[in-house]
Amino acid sequence: MREPGTYIVRRYTADRQAQWDEFVDSSRNGTFLHKRGYMDYHAHRFADHSLLFYHGEILAAILPAHIRENCLCSHNGLTYGGLLLSRETTTAAVLDIFGAMQDYLKENSIATSIIYKPTPHIYHSYPCEEDLYALFRCNATLIERKVSSAIPLKNPILIGGRRKLTAKIKSSLHIIEDGDFAAFWSILGERLQGKYNTVPVHSIEEITLLKSRFPENIKLYYVANDKSNILGGVVLFITKNVVHMQYSATTAEGRRISALDYLYEELIYNRFAGKEYFDLGTSVEDGGRYLNNGLIAYKERLGGRAVVYDTYIIDLKKSVND
Repeated sequence: MREPGTYIVRRYTADRQAQWDEFVDSSRNGTFLHKRGYMDYHAHRFADHSLLFYHGEILAAILPAHIRENCLCSHNGLTYGGLLLSRETTTAAVLDIFGAMQDYLKENSIATSIIYKPTPHIYHSYPCEEDLYALFRCNATLIERKVSSAIPLKNPILIGGRRKLTAKIKSSLHIIEDGDFAAFWSILGERLQGKYNTVPVHSIEEITLLKSRFPENIKLYYVANDKSNILGGVVLFITKNVVHMQYSATTAEGRRISALDYLYEELIYNRFAGKEYFDLGTSVEDGGRYLNNGLIAYKERLGGRAVVYDTYIIDLKKSVND
């Protein structure tokens, strides 16, 4: 039986920013996406209700979250979230934390359900799946399963089916780091609009702001020709263990000469060979119920294999937290 009052729940306020960010850095599963400088760039879109969980004076866990209608969501502005845990926080403690969170929400009439997105294991700096067990104990229901494709960089599958570029073409290509974001964003926007009838999640102003806040975590690499024309590129979100491909796009000429294959080969086998994983992103729609076969086939040809990004719901009226 859970002992009531074991954990104290506090709502995040701006005066706790330093403590929040320090905890992200020391946690087993936090990344720069969980820092307030990243989360708060779109604070106007979300009613923030992030939580901190204390055991006495010790901060044991934090939850990036916001309120939407009668639901506590973790966090729709982030690719992944869930509880961030200290190295000392145990399985039994996480059960208590889940119980304290539910008590807090019920007693203060804040929410009747929780949408929960755990951080995928490839982003863990130390094993950190206590929350998955707690979700099971709370009778949580899996409502989304998005399939991403990740490459283990210590032993990658060799890129298959790649067009072999001639020495002449290679000699005319240049890989540029952190060049012209605005020029690339124009190519990216045109490609997304033409192929998927959509736009980048981040505007050029937003990505420029985030780049200024996290210059070592957000990088643009692109392939240009001798005339300095961009042929294709990728925006990478770089964490301790993982290089995540956030955006990619090519021009028609870039697709003709397989410019992205040339770029990926350099990034995977050379520039980021010391990282653990290269995450190529998800290839699904409708919460995972539709698989884009062409898109995932390309990522699997690069050596990517499945890592899932899950979303659960806890109905507080039905949950068991003892």
